[in-house]
Amino acid sequence: MPKHNHKNLYQDFGILWLSLMIAVVLAQSSALERFITEIGEVRLVGSFIAGMLFTSVFTAAPATVLLGELAQANSVWLITITGAAGAVAGDYLIFHFVRDRFTKDILLLLQQHGYRRLPQIVQLRSSRWMLAALGMLIIASPLPDELGVAMLGLAKTRQRFFLPLSLLANAAGILAIGLTAQGFAPT
Repeated sequence: MPKHNHKNLYQDFGILWLSLMIAVVLAQSSALERFITEIGEVRLVGSFIAGMLFTSVFTAAPATVLLGELAQANSVWLITITGAAGAVAGDYLIFHFVRDRFTKDILLLLQQHGYRRLPQIVQLRSSRWMLAALGMLIIASPLPDELGVAMLGLAKTRQRFFLPLSLLANAAGILAIGLTAQGFAPT
């Protein structure tokens, strides 16, 4: 692997490590909980921000709770639309970071460690469709969007397709949360 690729990979993992440490500090303090409570009081803005937070493994749980609470007190459709728009914004940031450089670096790292056929397999049209479909399911599920977005990046999904796909997947996930929360709401 060329030296500049090692540098990129170290930078990518450094950024991931730093974001992990920040998330751990936020989780151990009550700052994230207070922040989510505050934004929940501003309904549409709160839904948009909760949607953005819904995309990360580190903030998905509190964002899910907030989206559920907002759906109980408001129109589930309005919360779904604004939350999904926020989630698309969050996913786009992840997609922009992951799609090109990080994906290429991971494939090169795997090649270096004996997975030489993986890049050829990923390039097959059927493999790319399967990766994209699996990525969409992961984005719609409570699993971390980072994994789903990475799969869409490996599938070489273009930005013009990524945005509507992310919107649909996130809307489905947030709608499921909202309907579930409304089903458990006290009458």
